[in-house]
Amino acid sequence: MLRWLRSFVLPAAACQSEDDYFRYQILFEDLDRSGDGVVDIKELKEGLEYWSSSFGKDSEKDILKAGDANQDSGLDFEEFVRYLEDHEKKMKLAFKSLDKNNDGVIEVSDIIAAVKSLGIHISEVQAKEILKSIDTDGTMTVDWDEWRDYFLLHPAKNINEIIHFWKRSTLIDIGESIAIPDEFSEQERQSGDWWKQLVAAGIASAVARTFTAPFDRLKVMMQVHSLKTRRMRLMSVFEQMVNEGGIFSLWRGNGTNIIKIAPETALKIGAYEQFKKWLSFDGLVFSNTGIFERFIAGSLAGATAQTCIYPMEVIKTRLAVANTGEYSGIVDCGMKLLKQEGIRALFKGYVPNLLGIVPYAGIDLAVYEFLKNHWLKHYAEDSVNPGVIILLACSTLSHTCGLLVSFPLYLIRTRMQADALVEQEKTPMIQLIQEIYKKEGKRGFYRGITPNIIKLLPAVGIGCIAYEKTKPILGLT
Repeated sequence: MLRWLRSFVLPAAACQSEDDYFRYQILFEDLDRSGDGVVDIKELKEGLEYWSSSFGKDSEKDILKAGDANQDSGLDFEEFVRYLEDHEKKMKLAFKSLDKNNDGVIEVSDIIAAVKSLGIHISEVQAKEILKSIDTDGTMTVDWDEWRDYFLLHPAKNINEIIHFWKRSTLIDIGESIAIPDEFSEQERQSGDWWKQLVAAGIASAVARTFTAPFDRLKVMMQVHSLKTRRMRLMSVFEQMVNEGGIFSLWRGNGTNIIKIAPETALKIGAYEQFKKWLSFDGLVFSNTGIFERFIAGSLAGATAQTCIYPMEVIKTRLAVANTGEYSGIVDCGMKLLKQEGIRALFKGYVPNLLGIVPYAGIDLAVYEFLKNHWLKHYAEDSVNPGVIILLACSTLSHTCGLLVSFPLYLIRTRMQADALVEQEKTPMIQLIQEIYKKEGKRGFYRGITPNIIKLLPAVGIGCIAYEKTKPILGLT
């Protein structure tokens, strides 16, 4: 950031104060587009965008708030100089806190150790990308001049805030649904930001699921009725659903999908944290939580959460395939299931559902990490943040790969959940697999995958947008 400033630095013989004053003057004049001697928030925002120096949403507001001593909604040159001098002192302390051996440079190991001090794990590749974004001379080390120029207009106040900026650059995207989030630091737990992030993710997931609910019901209908008729075309099934129950029937079962977000997320987070602790004890198999450990902990947490909320999955499927008027709502559907089929009806399809969690979670996480790191290594220039478009593409491709592997198991799960509506008697899982293969062949195991793939990109996009729009409302940056 602002590396062009280094070309304006006075010769070494010049005193430091003159050097700093000249740099500040050049920067101020470049920001003050109107030439009125005051940098307002619009000019500050335009300058940050022009230099690609925005470290987060509303960076310009944070800078203005910290530097505007007379509260006139602008920075004159004196206020600007005072802010930068004070900010450089804070950045100097941050630099020294990273430079543990006092050799005047920051290395990869320093970054890994600093991030780890907040209970967050990053790989060596990620640490190198962070270092590379600051390093201007290609030495893969960062001296004070490089550090100062890069963070000159970063509104961070201390090293912890800088580490959180790095952390946000290495997060796993929430994607279509609420996935296992990255580790929360102790500071986030104490400040309450952790639950705000979960609320924001929950709202984003609810919005995404609601917008794409018609595709979800279309998929379920094609999966359940595929053995009755092989002529299951997208438009014909869509028209059939609208004719049978009207346009609003396309959202049948979505209420259950929304309601189960909160308990599923809470259970998943609690279980994930616990499994992660068990897997990261020193002296055991795993000494830290890398991608493999997170995959194991995430898969186990997903299985735990699914076990607890699985009856709601069954109710959602029954509502989706039921005829208009068959159930008056979620409670009525649950009561009728218990009365007519017993408690075991609420766990139909549990085994294939559990079997599908591991390959989906593993492939989704592995492909996402590979694609993101590949882009950072080969195409990123001065940033450790790939940006929304790249993250969206990585997330969509990773979800698709996970879906292709686990879809047959989820199709079998859905068929077993709804078997009472389409079969005279219960069909065991092995027998159902044989029937599908006999009547439809290998393609039968992917019945309904088209609407699922169609909804993937808009679901991920809508979820990301909703997440970013929700964060400021909850006071997150």
